[in-house]
Formats: sequence, C-alpha cells, structure tokens
Amino acid sequence: MTLNLRAPYPGIHPYTSGRLRVSDVHELYYEECGNPDGKPVLIVHGGPGGGCNNSLRRLHDPSAYRIILFDQRGCGRSTPNASLHNNTTWHLVADMERLRCHLNIEKWQLLGGSWGSTLSLAYAQTHPDRVFELVLRGIFTIRKSEIDWFYQAGCSVLFPDAWEAYQAPIPKAERDNMTHAYHKRLTSNDKAVQLEAARAWSQWEGTTISLLLDKERIARFGSDEFAIAFARIECHYFINGGFLNSDDQLIANVDKMRHIPGIIVQGRYDVVTPMKTAWELSKAWPEADLRIVADAGHATTEKGIVHELVSATDSFKTL
Repeated sequence: MTLNLRAPYPGIHPYTSGRLRVSDVHELYYEECGNPDGKPVLIVHGGPGGGCNNSLRRLHDPSAYRIILFDQRGCGRSTPNASLHNNTTWHLVADMERLRCHLNIEKWQLLGGSWGSTLSLAYAQTHPDRVFELVLRGIFTIRKSEIDWFYQAGCSVLFPDAWEAYQAPIPKAERDNMTHAYHKRLTSNDKAVQLEAARAWSQWEGTTISLLLDKERIARFGSDEFAIAFARIECHYFINGGFLNSDDQLIANVDKMRHIPGIIVQGRYDVVTPMKTAWELSKAWPEADLRIVADAGHATTEKGIVHELVSATDSFKTL
C-alpha cells in the first residue's frame, strides 16, 4: 500500500529581512515569510553553526503562519562568520528572546531539529510562557554519551569508510579524544589546518545524515565557508558540554515545560542523533506525541520526516 505523504509547502521568499545587533561583536540575520498576520513560528536551525536554508521555510502553511528564520551567532548570514566569541547556548537563548521582543511577538511556536531541538528545549525551559508549542526533530540533548557515539565510537561501525576520512587529519596518537584533537586544529592560527579539519568534520556529518547518500549535501558540507563555521562552532559547543550546568540538564528540567504541547519526530535509523534520546525525552515528557518515522535517518528533507513535520505544524496552525 502506498502512503499519501505530505509534501513540503511550495517554496516562498521572505517579505522582509533584517539584521539585529545582539552584542558589540555579533549581528544576526533574520527573515520573515508567509502571512505577516499569521501565527508566529521561529525556525531554530541545526548545527550549532549550520545556518538556515530555504527548505526550512516550507514546513508551515504560509497562509496561516508568520514564519521567522534566523542565523545563529557566527553562521549563515550572521556576522562575524565562524566567531566563537561569546557564543554559548545561553547567549543564543538570549538572542532568541531579544528577537521576539524586537519583532513585537508575545508568544511563538518553535520548530527545531537536531541542535535546533537542543536550543528549543533550552529556550522553552527558560521562557516557558513565551512558547505556544514545540515541534522537535532528531532529538539531541548534547550529553557526552551522544557526542561520543557520533564523534568517538559508535556510528563509526556503521560507516567505517566515512569514518576513515573523518579520522584522516588526526594523528593516531590523538585519536583517543577526537573532539579535543579537532578543537586544537579548528582553533589553530593556521587557516590551512583549520580548513582541512573543518572539511573532514563537516563531511562526516554530511555523509551520515540521511538514510540514503546525498552527494550534493556532502559537497555543500565540504564547501569552505560552510565547513569552517559549522565545524568550529559545533566543536566549540561539544568540547564545552553545550555550556549546560549538568550533562542531563535538558531532560532533567522537562517539568519546567511539560505543559507546552509538543510533537517529537524521530527517524528510526537516525545515526547522528539515535532514537534513544528521543525515547528518553518522551518518557520524561509523556504529554508530547512521539512520531517515529520507520524509514528515515536524521535529515529534515527525508520524505517521512517532512510528512510528520508538516502534519504537526498543520495541527497547530490555529491560534
């Protein structure tokens, strides 16, 4: 039997865009799409350091939603590119709140995938009265066990060919702590060393992100500007434990936001952020609706993931 899967909404362009200075160093890019009088939703992109892309505009009904996208500190069209200065989870939570106030929005929905789910949880636990609903995909709570699975040992047994390329810039003597070894190179004063490490780091994720290989994505992840911001910022966050107070903070503090309606979308074969974390979040937050996509990995663009995300946002589109 062929399932009728929801497709993304047609591509749209912003009706306005702007820049918001959030510190002496950082300036954020943001844009608005859809209906200016619609229900506000903030799209929280992944990475950290990934930046927004046009496909993220297409997960909401543009006639019903005021769709807001922004590039987090140091990535995408925000400046300065790849900057690690004052770039922490809590700076980003404060930036989101500053953007909400700047746009005169009382409450909004959050849609976040991967690192976007991490940041959405952190924001909702900090400002629970400002969130209508949470639509989360590919759950990541930045615990050490989650980082070790993907960057140290675990996913490596599923992708030994890609893992070999990921290991290549790191001497064997330093491979017992890959994030530290990469951090040293990604913060090197030698730009060539930075770039070699950034490409390998970014393409490892680009190779493993979806159930089926996507060569265009791998090439995009390996492009100089994307790779430098993505790898530097991700590694900076991971080596600092996401700047959380405890390893399990985001699941331990779910009670602060349990009253917020939520839908969790998770690919069964997600090897970047395996389903175990989504399962644990759903146990701590039983009011949320966990939707497991049987034939998907981690990518937002996989057909089953798109179907569940669009179905979720449609179910919440009335105020």
